[in-house]
Amino acid sequence: MKYSYSSFFLSFLSFLSFLGVLFVISACEKEQVLQDYTLKGAVFGTTYKIVYLKGATNYQKSIDSLFLKMNASLSTYIPTSDISKINNGESAIVVDAYFMEVFEKSKRIFKETDGFFDPTVGNLVNAWGFGPKNEKFDLTAVQVARQMQFVGLDKVHSLEGRIVKAYPEIYLDFNSIAKGFGIDVVARFLESKNITSYLVEIGGEIRTNGFKDLQQPWIIKLVDPIASEFNSGYKKINLSNKSMATSGNYRKYRITDTGKKYVHTINPKTGYAIESTLLSVSVIAAMDCADVDAYATAFMAMGLESTKAFLDNNPKLEVILLYANSTGDLEEYTNYKSK
Repeated sequence: MKYSYSSFFLSFLSFLSFLGVLFVISACEKEQVLQDYTLKGAVFGTTYKIVYLKGATNYQKSIDSLFLKMNASLSTYIPTSDISKINNGESAIVVDAYFMEVFEKSKRIFKETDGFFDPTVGNLVNAWGFGPKNEKFDLTAVQVARQMQFVGLDKVHSLEGRIVKAYPEIYLDFNSIAKGFGIDVVARFLESKNITSYLVEIGGEIRTNGFKDLQQPWIIKLVDPIASEFNSGYKKINLSNKSMATSGNYRKYRITDTGKKYVHTINPKTGYAIESTLLSVSVIAAMDCADVDAYATAFMAMGLESTKAFLDNNPKLEVILLYANSTGDLEEYTNYKSK
């Protein structure tokens, strides 16, 4: 059977046309419709809200899966988590990347704050009634001193992926940095999906990137923590491309039968849970949310004057501090520059 040159040429053109149709169909099938998403849920004993613009899909299942992995590594409320096993004396646990990053960040901020941020206060957090063990004691000076020998992140090290404690009684508690770290993990996930405009909030801690539609900044209202029931917000913050964390003793406290008040911020220098004049700290900076979360905790333990001194040497950190003056009235100190 013979083919003419013209017949072959026409057949070849038909084949090319067929390939072109297949390419158009394939391109249409792969074309993604981008839209804005708002995701909400529960995590770390609180709630989360995630807003991202021009996303290709709803990533809630993927994000919830990330939260499960973080809890399996870092939650002191889950008996089978890595941190719970380490706290119970297991020394052969090889920790994952989540644990190691939080541990290394904690080490750095522990050193920067001269030990005022210290995740080894876990035993005292439990003993004063603010941890997963639900203990509530009025500790004596002798009992506090006994627990203080197990406080100090410089007594804990990592070796070939394992956590080594100077004393088996040392109890690690990363809850004062975990919410911020969870936000960072979500932010990195969104950026891996080429999402450049987002807001991630967990339990009041926030990180944003980019801008909203029409290049509008991410503006949040900082709620007055002392009169939070009104929830109308008393200060507007431009949080575009920044993180913010707030710590305070205005909600988490307990009063004993004898009228003594104990707050959830444990001073790692003294071991006591006594309220100072500093009532609330909000830290704002263009850095990981885990970092500002840890700084906020450290400042609550430092108190007003020591925090001011720290800020003099760390201008990258902006704060809003609410404190009680000598007459008991509420005052504000801030170096936040409205932009």
